[in-house]
Amino acid sequence: MEDATSSNPQSLGFTDKLKSWLSWSWTYICAVWFAMVLTMIYVLRSPLKLQDTLTSASVFLNTLTPKFYVALTGTSSLISGLILIFEWWYFRKYGTSFIEQVSVSHLRPLLGGVESSSTTGLFSSVNGEAEPRPSVSECKVWRNPLNLFRGAEYSRYTWVTGKEPLTYYDMNLSAQDHQTFFTGDTQQIKAEDTVMQKAWRERNPQARIRAAYQAIEMNHECAAAYVLLAEEEATTITEAERLFKQALISQGCDSGKDINLLVYIKRRLAMCARKLGRIKEAVKMMRDLMKEFPLLGMLNIHENLLEALLELQAYADVQAVLAKYDDISLPKSATICYTSALLKARAVSEKFSPEAASRRGLSTAEMNAVEAIHRAVEFNPHVPKYLLEMKSLILPPEHILKRGDSEAVAYAFFHLQHWKRAEGALNLLHCTWEGTFRIIPYPLEKGHLFYPYPGCTETADRELLPTFHEVSVYPKKELPFFILFTAGLCSFTAMLAMLTHQFPELMGVFVKAVSPALLFH
Repeated sequence: MEDATSSNPQSLGFTDKLKSWLSWSWTYICAVWFAMVLTMIYVLRSPLKLQDTLTSASVFLNTLTPKFYVALTGTSSLISGLILIFEWWYFRKYGTSFIEQVSVSHLRPLLGGVESSSTTGLFSSVNGEAEPRPSVSECKVWRNPLNLFRGAEYSRYTWVTGKEPLTYYDMNLSAQDHQTFFTGDTQQIKAEDTVMQKAWRERNPQARIRAAYQAIEMNHECAAAYVLLAEEEATTITEAERLFKQALISQGCDSGKDINLLVYIKRRLAMCARKLGRIKEAVKMMRDLMKEFPLLGMLNIHENLLEALLELQAYADVQAVLAKYDDISLPKSATICYTSALLKARAVSEKFSPEAASRRGLSTAEMNAVEAIHRAVEFNPHVPKYLLEMKSLILPPEHILKRGDSEAVAYAFFHLQHWKRAEGALNLLHCTWEGTFRIIPYPLEKGHLFYPYPGCTETADRELLPTFHEVSVYPKKELPFFILFTAGLCSFTAMLAMLTHQFPELMGVFVKAVSPALLFH
């Protein structure tokens, strides 16, 4: 047994060497084969009567009329144009070239190419040491801490515009969250709990609402049913708040309290108070919730608190919250990084002038603000275009991908007003944010203050964001070679067709002069 295990690595090493040698040799075999074909044609030129064949071909080409060349070049231009249109559409939708993708998928295995065995490689960390890059958590989808109400907000948008702001993938994730959070702590599953489990899985909103009423008929104290009605049936925030208060009373009457459901209800009540203008009340409710359940930091209630404190312009309290949660050991978010940048920018932005700064240099406070902006932009490079209104905002999704476009939309939707309120903050952001990309010229390979930028954000964001939204991509992808090639081929053949149509005699003389030279050489 020991001999078999000891010889196995040697056999694997020989196999790997053989595969690498074959893949390396393919590069040169093609060149050798091409050279052999040319040599064989040259040697057999007399037996094959190539000279006579080329002469007859030249005579045939000379007899062709200009109309033939117009049809030939026009057809070539049409076909290459259709290929160009399809390639451009495919690139805009999927972010890659169709021809390139097919070539890589089908030709690479034939040529001995090997796909990368794992997405987790070694990357340089901030201190220069090699660290394994996380591959699962970096593309994990998180619940949006400030997600809107479906009935009172998302549905109203649909009524006005006729567009669906939420994708099926996003709503399906929410259904899974609700099934996970609201199962209850008791071992015994009640009849109304079974109904609600099915209700969360229903795709039709009306079916979900009917199931909630069915659960209430079974038990008037079914808190989860009132939560569903508050989220989906209530058409105003006031009505949603009333139903959440009823859910809170029902939860208090239930002997088997579900902590997750209780926290969810209290949090949504605080968000209702915030939306209805009772901001101090909302802040108190959020602080009490964080004190009562300190271990539920994964719910990111502090992000709700930060936004409410910014609305109160209680910047000292905002700084106190950041001091606790903007820690190197805790996960970051766009809210944490950009709020920190906003506070530092606010201290210097009112008197900031790019011209004056270029003459005298940056002060210590200005340098701290610029570094905070660079840090925030490195974490999520999509946010500045929304804050500077270079891209139009949409309603945020119910789930976000950290460092992705979905997180940028969610942050800017709620925090743009706070940046506008700080005089000069957006001007400072406008002058400095692009400098981040000079610090990290290769963001997918090496980061500066954070891990390298994950390459999976575009795919996940396309699932989370509606189709009418143009997803922001970072780093910006260059046009594939085949799009440029087909564009050049289409333009060239179209030009030849036009010239042949306009100047048939001149192009006929040109073809008769060029074709023999090409054939005989």
